[in-house]
Amino acid sequence: MSQNPMTEKEFKTLRRVIKPFSHLNVFVYKLTGGRLMGTLTGRPVMLVTMTGAKSGKPRTIPLMYVPYKDGVILVASQGGAPKSPVWHKNVVANPDIVVQYKREKMYLRARQVDDEEKAAVWPVCVEHYREYDDYQKRTDRNIPVFVCETRPE
Repeated sequence: MSQNPMTEKEFKTLRRVIKPFSHLNVFVYKLTGGRLMGTLTGRPVMLVTMTGAKSGKPRTIPLMYVPYKDGVILVASQGGAPKSPVWHKNVVANPDIVVQYKREKMYLRARQVDDEEKAAVWPVCVEHYREYDDYQKRTDRNIPVFVCETRPE
């Protein structure tokens, strides 16, 4: 059983807060190249642009910056919520993404890791954002992790 699981009511409240804040974060980050709203609790944030699974439209969201080899790792934690974030389905359906860290853009392909590879990369995630461990303890779902590597042109 998870520690302090998030209730459905808490999840709905979280979503109502996160969505407008994320839109503001993306706008300010792009405007300033990450100088403003480029960190959360003192740790770096990146912007991830993906294609919507249903809409086919570009979607940009702020996520914690977790560098890994020549790319990044995406963690679909949503604060330990009982459900994966919507962007998880987008990346599964359309794995080619663009990551902006400060003013640098990376064109990457995401792949969801299996449990064995997750065990190997999870310490890297926690090194960059220690709260990921708390989030995993808070939920019964296995938080999806994506390794994003340079994609062929």
